[in-house]
Amino acid sequence: MREITRMPKGSAHAGRLPKGCVLCEKGAKMVLLVTGKCARRCCYCPLSSEKRGKDVFFANERRVEDIDDILDEARLIDALGTGITGGDPLIVVDRTVESIRLLKKRFGNGHHIHLYTSTTKPESIRKVAKAGLDEIRFHPPVSLWKELCRSDYAKAVALSKKLGMKTGLELPVLPDRAEDLVAAIAFAESAGLDFVNLNELEFSETNWRSLRALGFDVKKEDDVSSGVEGSEKLGLDLLRLEADIPLHYCSASFKDGVQLRRRIMRRAKNVKRPHEVLTKDGTLVKGVVETDLVAATAAYIMNRFDVPGNLVVADNRKRRLEVAPWVLEEIAPELDLPSFIVEEYPTADRLEVEREPLKRR
Repeated sequence: MREITRMPKGSAHAGRLPKGCVLCEKGAKMVLLVTGKCARRCCYCPLSSEKRGKDVFFANERRVEDIDDILDEARLIDALGTGITGGDPLIVVDRTVESIRLLKKRFGNGHHIHLYTSTTKPESIRKVAKAGLDEIRFHPPVSLWKELCRSDYAKAVALSKKLGMKTGLELPVLPDRAEDLVAAIAFAESAGLDFVNLNELEFSETNWRSLRALGFDVKKEDDVSSGVEGSEKLGLDLLRLEADIPLHYCSASFKDGVQLRRRIMRRAKNVKRPHEVLTKDGTLVKGVVETDLVAATAAYIMNRFDVPGNLVVADNRKRRLEVAPWVLEEIAPELDLPSFIVEEYPTADRLEVEREPLKRR
């Protein structure tokens, strides 16, 4: 029986974890979505409607307008590596190559980069290998899982290994495809691959109709997770296979509860300003005063209540004034303006988590 190492939030592995996964667990990998376009139309793809099928470019939650935005986002999370994803990054191989070279030049060869792809084109694989890609993860379509040894993926993984990249498979755990998954793992072992990653199948805003049409349901024992019933059990069962290849099962809860949370905490420590409070979850709490006269209101608050300038920040785009929450709680009763305590993610989009009113107009 293989020894299974348990990880947070239901994840586990048998054998050594891929380096890309080690850094993801630390929240130390930047997620670089170089395009939402993909030649496949997988029914289980969880990509959001904002990105799925669209040629968009994101570094974490930040839309990339200039290539240097990538470096800035990596710096803000103290990234030790980058995971390049999509869509399929090899559809825009030149953009992907440029990103790899930029990151390696700025942060050095120790900045670990892995990439997910369904593409098997030799010229594209050679390009990313030459650029410095460390780890490539192939995502073959379900229809080929039992036929991988006779498919183009056999040549693609052999080439990737020859070019010096760590090479593995990345597969969703479809509860009704146990035999196919076993066959894919057997192929990976026989081909001498470095690992197989098994991801819990999960519902998203874009795939739930397709998954429901296939008869899948949300697992009932967890009201929070978006995982599909039966996927977790099968994923953990597969780790017990007597296969001489590292296997890693990654739960849906792990991605949000560990990887994302730790990455957000790393960013929060770098972007937190004096008027914001950092919570244990990595979110930022601040006071907000809504006003069309942002500059005048800032001046009034600083003069009337003797508030230091670094505790009052104007946000003209959102037509609001940000104030230290402990200050606003005291002065809100004397302001004739809507005032709130707001909790936000420290991400580029500053997604609002909660809003507590202090004073309404």
